[in-house]
Amino acid sequence: MQLYYSPGACSLASHIALAEAGASFGIVKVNLKDKTTETGKDFNAINPKGYVPALVLDNGELLTENTALLGYIGELDSKAKLIPKAGTAGNMRVREWLGYISSELHKQCGPLFRPGTPEATIQFQRELLARRLGYVDQALKGKSYLTGEEFTVADSYLFTVLNWAGRLQIDLAPWPNLRSFIERVKARPAVQSALGAEGLLKPAA
Repeated sequence: MQLYYSPGACSLASHIALAEAGASFGIVKVNLKDKTTETGKDFNAINPKGYVPALVLDNGELLTENTALLGYIGELDSKAKLIPKAGTAGNMRVREWLGYISSELHKQCGPLFRPGTPEATIQFQRELLARRLGYVDQALKGKSYLTGEEFTVADSYLFTVLNWAGRLQIDLAPWPNLRSFIERVKARPAVQSALGAEGLLKPAA
């Protein structure tokens, strides 16, 4: 498999999940501004949508959209326990979180990344995100991860979105459970591996 990614973008969630699953995969960096890969190929010819993540499967098929990739990766190896068995309540809860993170957190960050977004829109988005983050903070109370004590693909997605807080100047101080979650996830070996491969780890002082 080949994962097309941009450092720190939402594709990081799939990168982490692949590493957690112990999958055999390669990574190709994409410049999202000029839509070229690090090897000089036209990314639009690989993924006509023009954005990451994009996963080329071993049979040559292309899979896009984080919720689809994470669901697929979660089922690669049941021993990794990245998503409970299909048809179970646990599986439903993980997919519920994937939907929430995608629509209520990830997409709400979009206007904050775009230069030229009107100040009134920025303020509205920040207030909306604060409410959403407060909900997730409460959902994490007394738990290590979103659905309990097992790390799932939903946690890789949440970590990725929360990792944008610094760039977006979002202060996570009001939400102690979110802060603890970030540190807990960041310490996982597979997460360290993905962050390192994308050049996102700060060098030791």
